[in-house]
Amino acid sequence: MRPSPTRRTVLTTTAATGVAALGAAGTAAAAPESPAADNPPPTGDHPPATAQRPTRELRTLLREIDPARIEATTRKLVSFGTRHTLSVQDDPVRGIGAARDWLAAELRSYAAASGGRMTVELQSYVQEPAPRIPTATRITNVIATLRGAVTPDRVYVVSGHYDSRVTDVMDATSDAPGADDDASGVAVVLELARVMAKRRPASTIVFAAVAGEEQGLYGAAHLAQQLKSSGADVQAMFTNDIVGSSTADDGTRDPYTIRLFAEGVPSSETPEEAATRRSVGGENDSPTRQLARFVKDVAENDATAMNIRVIYRRDRYRRGGDHIPFLERGYPAARFTEPAEDFAHQHQDVRVDETGKQYGDLPEFCDFAYTARVARVNAATLWTLSQAPGTPKAAKIITTDLTNSTTLTWTKGPEPDLTGYEIVWRETTSPNWTHVLPAGDVTTHEVDLSKDNVFVGVRAVNRAGLRSPVAFPAPQA
Repeated sequence: MRPSPTRRTVLTTTAATGVAALGAAGTAAAAPESPAADNPPPTGDHPPATAQRPTRELRTLLREIDPARIEATTRKLVSFGTRHTLSVQDDPVRGIGAARDWLAAELRSYAAASGGRMTVELQSYVQEPAPRIPTATRITNVIATLRGAVTPDRVYVVSGHYDSRVTDVMDATSDAPGADDDASGVAVVLELARVMAKRRPASTIVFAAVAGEEQGLYGAAHLAQQLKSSGADVQAMFTNDIVGSSTADDGTRDPYTIRLFAEGVPSSETPEEAATRRSVGGENDSPTRQLARFVKDVAENDATAMNIRVIYRRDRYRRGGDHIPFLERGYPAARFTEPAEDFAHQHQDVRVDETGKQYGDLPEFCDFAYTARVARVNAATLWTLSQAPGTPKAAKIITTDLTNSTTLTWTKGPEPDLTGYEIVWRETTSPNWTHVLPAGDVTTHEVDLSKDNVFVGVRAVNRAGLRSPVAFPAPQA
């Protein structure tokens, strides 16, 4: 066991120490183009201590994300008239079946460039009558899996839902364009699949266009359960739902912000886990909160030109999305959503009212350059996750003796390029990790700080200098 510096040394360490250690990871490059009328906000001026600069490889990938392709995908999905889950499934040009078949063909065209690494499947099941499902209905997810080249058993999932609706959630025949909700999210998923299919991620990435969201998260629940039943090591899941517009209902624009909803108390928490959480004060340190911190670390910079506004909620107020079935099964999962929704263009019949106001989720109300920036945030996150080591497992704080120092242990990861670990810490009132201390290639480390006074965590480092998300340790007697 390698002891840390003295408590006095640790307490005077600044966040700049961690930033300096990470500064060589990336190289300068121009930010993505943005509308001339909008000035992107400064990013990276005061990054967290745990921030990771984008590598040259990542910057190249981000430049390939194409707003024109995102627009084309959105408009193509709108062209099917309605994509309601209960709509016709055997019409070649209208309804959810036509959308399903087009999505599968598009993903297969990307897979053709993958050298066999990407496979595409239609994941179907029959949903028996249930809330918002009046008769037995086939629900189909369109899934592309890009198998990892080094640690394929480690899995990351990104999704959008391709079903749509109008005012009446049971209306399966009226035009339901669903441009923002959620052709935009599906367009992000397809663009990520396109640019990543030609590459070799170390870990596996699943790109999912799911159905049944508007009727009750049915497709996502089926996907999550399939992964859980197979024992998949899903270390992160993101859903992109309503990411197509930067304009609020009052006309104000915020084209450089994306909201990230991340729960604190885990949805899957058992009574025993709740008791432990209360005893250590871990309400802000769930795996999903660590994932949200990681997103800011790797995707809030000049390469994306985006601010990531983390919201400490599972979803919007009393609402939900496709990440929830993953949370309920114990997977870290979060939701990306535009900064301020315009409800005239969401869950509305297409119509013009007596004042001339246009209602309906139409593509003319989307901002495709904005959605491309959202795609870059996703890409920076997923690619870094797939190339970095996995989140350390079995992280514990030894509590056999009362002491004013803190001893952590964890299990060594399986990655062949793993070079060691870092201890991170912060004051209990701080939302982000503020200090980083190298621990070396070990599985136990003592920090000369009291576990009573600060929060500590551990993250892994590989040969390329990429860091994993932080693992928040549980007490071990």
